[in-house]
Amino acid sequence: MTAPGVTAQVQIDTPTLPLLGAAMPSSEFDARRAWLTGRDLEIQDPVSHALLDGDWRAHAANVRARLRGHEGRLGVHGPFWSLTLTPKDPAIRKVVVDRLVTGLSFAAEIGATHMVIHSPFDCFGHPMVAHSPATDLHDSISLVHDTLAEVLPLARQLGCTLMIENIRDVNPAPLVALVRSFDSPNVRMSVDVGHATLMARLGGPSAAHWIREAGDLLGHVHLQDTDGLLDRHWAPGEGDINWNAVFRALREVGGTPRLILELRPDQLEQGANWLAAQHLGR
Repeated sequence: MTAPGVTAQVQIDTPTLPLLGAAMPSSEFDARRAWLTGRDLEIQDPVSHALLDGDWRAHAANVRARLRGHEGRLGVHGPFWSLTLTPKDPAIRKVVVDRLVTGLSFAAEIGATHMVIHSPFDCFGHPMVAHSPATDLHDSISLVHDTLAEVLPLARQLGCTLMIENIRDVNPAPLVALVRSFDSPNVRMSVDVGHATLMARLGGPSAAHWIREAGDLLGHVHLQDTDGLLDRHWAPGEGDINWNAVFRALREVGGTPRLILELRPDQLEQGANWLAAQHLGR
Protein backbone atom coordinates (compact mmCIF):
# COMPACT_ATOMS: atom_id res chain seq x y z
CA MET A 1 0.00 0.00 0.00
CA THR A 2 1.33 3.47 -0.88
CA ALA A 3 1.80 5.81 2.08
CA PRO A 4 -0.34 9.01 2.14
CA GLY A 5 1.20 11.76 0.03
CA VAL A 6 3.52 9.36 -1.83
CA THR A 7 2.99 8.89 -5.56
CA ALA A 8 2.93 5.24 -6.62
CA GLN A 9 5.64 4.32 -9.12
CA VAL A 10 4.57 2.33 -12.15
CA GLN A 11 6.81 -0.70 -12.53
CA ILE A 12 7.64 -1.58 -16.12
CA ASP A 13 8.59 -5.20 -16.70
CA THR A 14 11.17 -4.50 -19.40
CA PRO A 15 11.55 -8.10 -20.66
CA THR A 16 7.85 -8.11 -21.61
CA LEU A 17 8.34 -5.16 -23.95
CA PRO A 18 8.81 -6.16 -27.59
CA LEU A 19 12.38 -6.43 -28.82
CA LEU A 20 12.79 -4.12 -31.80
CA GLY A 21 14.48 -5.26 -34.97
CA ALA A 22 16.12 -3.27 -37.73
CA ALA A 23 16.42 -2.99 -41.52
CA MET A 24 19.75 -2.15 -43.14
CA PRO A 25 22.08 -2.92 -46.01
CA SER A 26 24.37 -5.82 -45.17
CA SER A 27 27.30 -3.39 -45.33
CA GLU A 28 26.07 -1.87 -42.04
CA PHE A 29 25.84 -5.15 -40.11
CA ASP A 30 29.39 -5.46 -38.79
CA ALA A 31 29.40 -1.98 -37.26
CA ARG A 32 26.14 -2.74 -35.41
CA ARG A 33 26.63 -6.41 -34.59
CA ALA A 34 26.70 -5.93 -30.81
CA TRP A 35 23.53 -3.82 -30.75
CA LEU A 36 21.75 -6.29 -33.05
CA THR A 37 22.27 -9.22 -30.68
CA GLY A 38 19.03 -11.20 -30.57
CA ARG A 39 17.14 -8.68 -32.69
CA ASP A 40 15.23 -9.41 -35.89
CA LEU A 41 17.16 -8.21 -38.93
CA GLU A 42 16.01 -7.27 -42.42
CA ILE A 43 18.68 -7.10 -45.12
CA GLN A 44 17.81 -4.58 -47.84
CA ASP A 45 20.32 -5.65 -50.50
CA PRO A 46 17.84 -7.44 -52.85
CA VAL A 47 16.00 -4.20 -53.63
CA SER A 48 18.87 -3.40 -56.01
CA HIS A 49 18.48 -4.49 -59.62
CA ALA A 50 22.25 -4.07 -59.95
CA LEU A 51 22.74 -6.81 -57.35
CA LEU A 52 20.13 -9.11 -58.89
CA ASP A 53 21.72 -8.76 -62.32
CA GLY A 54 25.20 -9.43 -60.95
CA ASP A 55 26.82 -12.26 -59.01
CA TRP A 56 24.22 -12.23 -56.27
CA ARG A 57 25.10 -15.77 -55.17
CA ALA A 58 28.65 -14.75 -54.26
CA HIS A 59 27.28 -11.70 -52.46
CA ALA A 60 24.77 -13.86 -50.57
CA ALA A 61 27.52 -16.27 -49.53
CA ASN A 62 29.51 -13.34 -48.15
CA VAL A 63 26.47 -12.02 -46.28
CA ARG A 64 25.69 -15.47 -44.86
CA ALA A 65 29.25 -15.81 -43.56
CA ARG A 66 29.15 -12.39 -41.90
CA LEU A 67 25.76 -13.10 -40.30
CA ARG A 68 26.96 -16.35 -38.75
CA GLY A 69 26.02 -16.37 -35.07
CA HIS A 70 23.21 -13.84 -35.40
CA GLU A 71 20.29 -15.21 -33.37
CA GLY A 72 17.35 -12.99 -34.33
CA ARG A 73 14.87 -13.78 -37.08
CA LEU A 74 16.21 -12.85 -40.49
CA GLY A 75 14.45 -11.44 -43.53
CA VAL A 76 15.03 -9.39 -46.65
CA HIS A 77 13.32 -6.55 -48.43
CA GLY A 78 12.48 -7.86 -51.86
CA PRO A 79 12.83 -6.01 -55.17
CA PHE A 80 10.24 -3.34 -55.91
CA TRP A 81 11.65 -0.58 -58.12
CA SER A 82 9.38 -0.21 -61.20
CA LEU A 83 7.60 -3.48 -60.33
CA THR A 84 3.91 -4.16 -59.74
CA LEU A 85 2.09 -7.27 -58.55
CA THR A 86 -0.77 -6.56 -61.00
CA PRO A 87 0.75 -6.51 -64.50
CA LYS A 88 -1.78 -7.26 -67.24
CA ASP A 89 0.93 -7.62 -69.89
CA PRO A 90 2.37 -11.18 -69.71
CA ALA A 91 5.79 -9.93 -70.80
CA ILE A 92 5.89 -7.49 -67.89
CA ARG A 93 4.65 -10.21 -65.53
CA LYS A 94 7.57 -12.39 -66.57
CA VAL A 95 10.02 -9.67 -65.51
CA VAL A 96 8.26 -9.20 -62.17
CA VAL A 97 8.21 -12.94 -61.44
CA ASP A 98 11.88 -13.26 -62.35
CA ARG A 99 12.83 -10.46 -59.96
CA LEU A 100 10.75 -11.89 -57.10
CA VAL A 101 12.11 -15.41 -57.62
CA THR A 102 15.66 -14.08 -57.58
CA GLY A 103 14.91 -12.11 -54.41
CA LEU A 104 13.54 -15.25 -52.78
CA SER A 105 16.57 -17.23 -53.89
CA PHE A 106 18.83 -14.62 -52.29
CA ALA A 107 16.74 -14.86 -49.12
CA ALA A 108 17.17 -18.64 -49.06
CA GLU A 109 20.93 -18.35 -49.56
CA ILE A 110 21.32 -16.21 -46.42
CA GLY A 111 18.75 -18.15 -44.36
CA ALA A 112 16.04 -15.46 -44.37
CA THR A 113 12.48 -16.42 -43.51
CA HIS A 114 10.58 -13.36 -44.72
CA MET A 115 10.62 -11.18 -47.82
CA VAL A 116 8.82 -7.84 -47.99
CA ILE A 117 7.03 -7.04 -51.25
CA HIS A 118 4.92 -4.00 -52.09
CA SER A 119 1.15 -3.65 -52.28
CA PRO A 120 -0.19 -2.93 -55.79
CA PHE A 121 -3.06 -0.72 -54.61
CA ASP A 122 -2.22 2.82 -55.69
CA CYS A 123 -5.21 5.05 -55.04
CA PHE A 124 -6.59 6.81 -58.13
CA GLY A 125 -9.94 8.24 -57.16
CA HIS A 126 -11.80 8.12 -53.87
CA PRO A 127 -10.19 5.67 -51.40
CA MET A 128 -13.53 4.10 -50.51
CA VAL A 129 -14.39 3.47 -54.17
CA ALA A 130 -11.08 2.57 -55.84
CA HIS A 131 -10.23 -1.14 -55.51
CA SER A 132 -13.61 -1.92 -53.95
CA PRO A 133 -15.63 -5.09 -54.58
CA ALA A 134 -17.93 -3.04 -56.82
CA THR A 135 -15.06 -1.93 -59.05
CA ASP A 136 -11.89 -3.85 -59.85
CA LEU A 137 -10.84 -5.51 -56.58
CA HIS A 138 -11.56 -9.07 -57.75
CA ASP A 139 -9.66 -8.51 -61.01
CA SER A 140 -6.71 -6.99 -59.15
CA ILE A 141 -6.54 -9.88 -56.70
CA SER A 142 -6.66 -12.34 -59.61
CA LEU A 143 -3.73 -10.58 -61.27
CA VAL A 144 -1.69 -10.82 -58.05
CA HIS A 145 -2.46 -14.54 -57.84
CA ASP A 146 -1.25 -14.89 -61.43
CA THR A 147 1.97 -13.06 -60.59
CA LEU A 148 2.63 -15.11 -57.46
CA ALA A 149 1.62 -18.47 -58.99
CA GLU A 150 5.28 -19.42 -59.30
CA VAL A 151 6.60 -17.29 -56.45
CA LEU A 152 4.41 -18.50 -53.57
CA PRO A 153 5.13 -22.25 -54.00
CA LEU A 154 8.84 -21.41 -53.95
CA ALA A 155 8.39 -19.31 -50.81
CA ARG A 156 6.54 -22.21 -49.18
CA GLN A 157 9.28 -24.64 -50.19
CA LEU A 158 11.97 -22.34 -48.78
CA GLY A 159 10.09 -21.65 -45.54
CA CYS A 160 9.84 -17.96 -46.36
CA THR A 161 6.84 -15.70 -45.74
CA LEU A 162 5.87 -12.97 -48.21
CA MET A 163 5.00 -9.80 -46.25
CA ILE A 164 2.88 -7.50 -48.44
CA GLU A 165 3.50 -3.91 -47.33
CA ASN A 166 1.13 -0.94 -47.61
CA ILE A 167 2.68 1.72 -49.84
CA ARG A 168 0.30 4.24 -51.45
CA ASP A 169 -2.72 2.42 -50.03
CA VAL A 170 -5.27 4.75 -48.46
CA ASN A 171 -7.89 2.15 -47.56
CA PRO A 172 -6.75 -0.97 -45.63
CA ALA A 173 -9.64 -3.12 -46.91
CA PRO A 174 -8.22 -4.06 -50.36
CA LEU A 175 -4.86 -5.12 -48.94
CA VAL A 176 -6.52 -7.11 -46.15
CA ALA A 177 -8.72 -8.83 -48.76
CA LEU A 178 -5.69 -9.59 -50.94
CA VAL A 179 -3.67 -11.17 -48.13
CA ARG A 180 -6.66 -13.13 -46.84
CA SER A 181 -7.43 -14.43 -50.35
CA PHE A 182 -4.29 -16.59 -50.31
CA ASP A 183 -5.35 -18.38 -47.10
CA SER A 184 -1.68 -19.20 -46.60
CA PRO A 185 0.70 -18.88 -43.64
CA ASN A 186 3.31 -17.86 -46.22
CA VAL A 187 1.47 -14.64 -47.12
CA ARG A 188 1.08 -12.04 -44.39
CA MET A 189 0.47 -8.33 -44.14
CA SER A 190 3.12 -5.73 -43.43
CA VAL A 191 2.10 -2.35 -42.02
CA ASP A 192 4.51 0.53 -42.53
CA VAL A 193 3.35 3.06 -39.94
CA GLY A 194 5.01 5.94 -41.80
CA HIS A 195 3.24 5.09 -45.06
CA ALA A 196 -0.08 4.81 -43.23
CA THR A 197 0.45 8.20 -41.58
CA LEU A 198 1.38 9.81 -44.90
CA MET A 199 -1.72 8.46 -46.64
CA ALA A 200 -3.93 9.55 -43.72
CA ARG A 201 -3.48 13.06 -45.15
CA LEU A 202 -5.42 11.82 -48.20
CA GLY A 203 -8.29 10.38 -46.19
CA GLY A 204 -6.87 7.14 -44.84
CA PRO A 205 -6.99 5.97 -41.22
CA SER A 206 -4.23 6.11 -38.62
CA ALA A 207 -1.35 3.67 -38.40
CA ALA A 208 -2.92 2.15 -35.28
CA HIS A 209 -6.14 1.57 -37.22
CA TRP A 210 -4.16 -0.18 -39.98
CA ILE A 211 -2.66 -2.54 -37.41
CA ARG A 212 -6.09 -3.40 -36.01
CA GLU A 213 -7.48 -3.96 -39.51
CA ALA A 214 -4.61 -6.35 -40.27
CA GLY A 215 -5.44 -8.30 -37.12
CA ASP A 216 -4.37 -11.93 -37.27
CA LEU A 217 -2.87 -11.38 -40.73
CA LEU A 218 -0.19 -9.05 -39.37
CA GLY A 219 3.28 -10.54 -39.70
CA HIS A 220 5.55 -7.54 -40.03
CA VAL A 221 5.71 -3.82 -39.16
CA HIS A 222 8.04 -1.12 -40.45
CA LEU A 223 8.60 1.46 -37.72
CA GLN A 224 9.52 4.95 -38.93
CA ASP A 225 8.32 8.46 -38.16
CA THR A 226 7.14 11.21 -40.50
CA ASP A 227 5.52 14.62 -40.56
CA GLY A 228 2.94 13.34 -43.04
CA LEU A 229 4.43 15.33 -45.92
CA LEU A 230 6.97 12.84 -47.28
CA ASP A 231 8.12 9.29 -46.58
CA ARG A 232 10.73 10.59 -44.14
CA HIS A 233 12.00 7.46 -42.36
CA TRP A 234 12.78 9.59 -39.32
CA ALA A 235 13.56 8.08 -35.95
CA PRO A 236 10.50 7.58 -33.72
CA GLY A 237 9.80 10.76 -31.76
CA GLU A 238 10.87 13.11 -34.56
CA GLY A 239 7.53 13.21 -36.39
CA ASP A 240 3.79 13.20 -35.79
CA ILE A 241 3.02 9.51 -35.24
CA ASN A 242 1.11 8.59 -32.08
CA TRP A 243 3.44 5.83 -30.91
CA ASN A 244 1.45 5.01 -27.79
CA ALA A 245 -1.55 4.26 -30.03
CA VAL A 246 0.60 2.16 -32.39
CA PHE A 247 1.97 -0.05 -29.63
CA ARG A 248 -1.42 -0.29 -27.91
CA ALA A 249 -2.82 -1.63 -31.18
CA LEU A 250 0.06 -4.10 -31.42
CA ARG A 251 -0.70 -5.38 -27.93
CA GLU A 252 -4.37 -5.76 -28.79
CA VAL A 253 -3.66 -7.65 -32.00
CA GLY A 254 -1.12 -9.90 -30.28
CA GLY A 255 1.05 -12.44 -32.05
CA THR A 256 4.74 -11.98 -32.78
CA PRO A 257 5.02 -9.71 -35.82
CA ARG A 258 8.53 -8.65 -36.76
CA LEU A 259 8.90 -5.06 -35.56
CA ILE A 260 11.51 -3.55 -37.86
CA LEU A 261 12.96 -0.07 -37.45
CA GLU A 262 13.38 1.14 -41.03
CA LEU A 263 15.59 4.18 -40.53
CA ARG A 264 18.95 5.50 -41.57
CA PRO A 265 21.38 3.04 -39.95
CA ASP A 266 22.98 5.79 -37.85
CA GLN A 267 19.57 6.54 -36.30
CA LEU A 268 18.61 3.00 -35.34
CA GLU A 269 19.85 3.13 -31.76
CA GLN A 270 18.40 6.62 -31.31
CA GLY A 271 14.98 5.37 -32.45
CA ALA A 272 15.12 2.27 -30.28
CA ASN A 273 16.27 4.26 -27.24
CA TRP A 274 13.43 6.75 -27.66
CA LEU A 275 10.84 3.97 -27.79
CA ALA A 276 12.48 2.34 -24.77
CA ALA A 277 12.25 5.63 -22.87
CA GLN A 278 8.50 5.64 -23.59
CA HIS A 279 8.29 2.07 -22.23
CA LEU A 280 7.07 0.83 -25.62
CA GLY A 281 9.92 -1.38 -26.81
CA ARG A 282 13.48 -2.37 -26.03
